[in-house]
Amino acid sequence: MPPEHTARARHDVGKDKNLSVELMVVLETDPAKARETARRNIARYLQQVNYLNSLRSVGFGDDDFGSESTPASDRIVDAIVAWGDEDAIVKRIREHEAAGADHVAIQVLTPTPRTMPHAEWRRLANALGL
Repeated sequence: MPPEHTARARHDVGKDKNLSVELMVVLETDPAKARETARRNIARYLQQVNYLNSLRSVGFGDDDFGSESTPASDRIVDAIVAWGDEDAIVKRIREHEAAGADHVAIQVLTPTPRTMPHAEWRRLANALGL
């Protein structure tokens, strides 16, 4: 979900509750490659009514979700998947934290989903100073 959803969730649960969110990321700077990897991985989410309703509540519509014959819009891909270099990913993590997240769990998406993203985890850990 985008940071706007995180802000709404923080408001709904209050300041005293722990708010953990998940952020899908693609460490790829080429927009076409990054979005293709993202689209393959978010397709299952864009078929779930609860997820679509949450996205609608922050301004997305049916045209953004795509279909069997039409891909999900760049707008929605860019909103729910952080992609780019380490700085771009860290920036999005910080946006969720600024919106009220206490914890941001990272789901690294790669072109080869059955391969563990060890290199990407290391790159992000270094970028985050972990």
